[in-house]
Amino acid sequence: MERPWLASYPPGMSQDIGGDELRSLTALLEQCALRYSKRPAFVSFGHTLSYREVDELSRHFAAFLQARGLERGTRIGLMMPNLLQYPVTAFAALRAGLIVVNINPQYTARELRIQLRDADLKAIVVLNVLAGSLREVLEDTPVKTVVVTAIGDLLPRPKAWALALALKMSGGWCKQSAIPGAIAWRTALSRGRQREYRSLSLCPDDAAFLQYTGGTTGVAKGAVLSHGNLLANVRQITPWIRYPWLTGKGLAESEEVILTALPLYHIFALTANWLVFFSLGALNVLVTDPRDLPGLVRTLARYPVTCITGVNTLFAGLLRTPGFKKLDFSRFKMSLGGGMAVQSAVADEWRAVTNTVLTEAYGLTEASPAVCINPLDAADAGGIGYPLPATDCEIRDEAGCSLPPGETGELWVHGPQVMRGYWRRPAESAAVLEDGWLRTGDLATMDEKGRIHLKDRLKDMILVSGFNVYPNEIEGVLASHPGVAEVGVVGIADEKSGQRVKAVVVAADSGLDTGKLDAWCRQNLAAYKVPKVIEFRTSLPKSTVGKILRRELRAPGE
Repeated sequence: MERPWLASYPPGMSQDIGGDELRSLTALLEQCALRYSKRPAFVSFGHTLSYREVDELSRHFAAFLQARGLERGTRIGLMMPNLLQYPVTAFAALRAGLIVVNINPQYTARELRIQLRDADLKAIVVLNVLAGSLREVLEDTPVKTVVVTAIGDLLPRPKAWALALALKMSGGWCKQSAIPGAIAWRTALSRGRQREYRSLSLCPDDAAFLQYTGGTTGVAKGAVLSHGNLLANVRQITPWIRYPWLTGKGLAESEEVILTALPLYHIFALTANWLVFFSLGALNVLVTDPRDLPGLVRTLARYPVTCITGVNTLFAGLLRTPGFKKLDFSRFKMSLGGGMAVQSAVADEWRAVTNTVLTEAYGLTEASPAVCINPLDAADAGGIGYPLPATDCEIRDEAGCSLPPGETGELWVHGPQVMRGYWRRPAESAAVLEDGWLRTGDLATMDEKGRIHLKDRLKDMILVSGFNVYPNEIEGVLASHPGVAEVGVVGIADEKSGQRVKAVVVAADSGLDTGKLDAWCRQNLAAYKVPKVIEFRTSLPKSTVGKILRRELRAPGE
């Protein structure tokens, strides 16, 4: 097939990603731990773990897991925010040959029960303040081993005690004894130190993660991501972001400090922040509560951050947070946005404030996740960028036939990062996988250069009197109004036109009203795209990574 995007690749970069010498994530992580042993790897609550310490701690915890009789291929759940324990435990589970199942800490007891049973989970590591939901459903699940961790488990004792006291006084405290028979994380680590870790020979086809997806569009499904899938995605991303488009801005080994505000249990941060930057020997600054934007600004002031990843709502929120614009951005090299469309108004202001391009990339859980990315400079940016090395993309019609440049259709993806399928869901797997190609469910166009422009989710497209209306476009127009802080757009039923456009707005200006927004939209949109319903709210419903949950913007009956 033709690959017009290759002509736009930087000089020396090719479609070939190589890297066959590493056969598993375990091999990659062990190699990096040895290469960067004295480098700081992760910092949280002011305490830092070196690469050597991560290696040693994960080996001990892996020995504990093996001693519990958890055999290769067994599913283990991780239910915690960004803490030092996350990369240590995840690394340990992979070393023991287990399959990691990330669990959203915000799940209700009902949602938790469904996922634990669907994944046939045998073990789980859970943060103590989240243990209440697990306790409610535990007897109705296959889980046999429960390990409970506290926020300060890897902090020095005085700091851990002070943190525990602060949490207790704030009411955010749940004792580990809430689950009978549970093992304390530190106890598990101590037991592992007394055991011998048995190294395993893992293969690229071995499953590494069951990454559940679908929380924003329907019932969650577990995407089976193999060691080979994730290794490939690391090899696809790393040369692209390291290429020095801008003098002095290319990412360098062992010099980067990446701010990880997105949760590591989400595929974006899991691959981009942990795996990719671990392979670069970077320091990962873990943010436990990204909703605390003033705290996030203080963290940015404390550490010499060079890279940050996020979603549009995070970048927009930081720009509105007092103190952010006064920070020193001289070390910033890369700001990467994904998970949802990066609005041009946000990107423009971000560049004006930080002197760094807010680069948009595209991915999805089923592709480990990265598929496309823009160059890191502003000279050749647009849409969601170009397909990554070893990745093929096509725009196809409803019959699965390729469309010419400029035509809108569904984005299909082929590459080594594409999942093996959905866990125990052959029908759903067959519906999205065809001859190695992944149907993304996203509407897009490809230009003559091979750059891809995302229109919207196929399921989110609004049909007004036969015309296609894309929420992303309308959200971008509304977000460019100076009085709008946040906006989400959906289609609602209409007897005459089939559907009509509804916009839900969070105002940044108390004087903003529907008349002003209607006039703004009419200046910038065709009449059929102008929202017929404009509703004001104080906040918008979001996922744990800050993606606006459009399905919750509709009122009952709409």
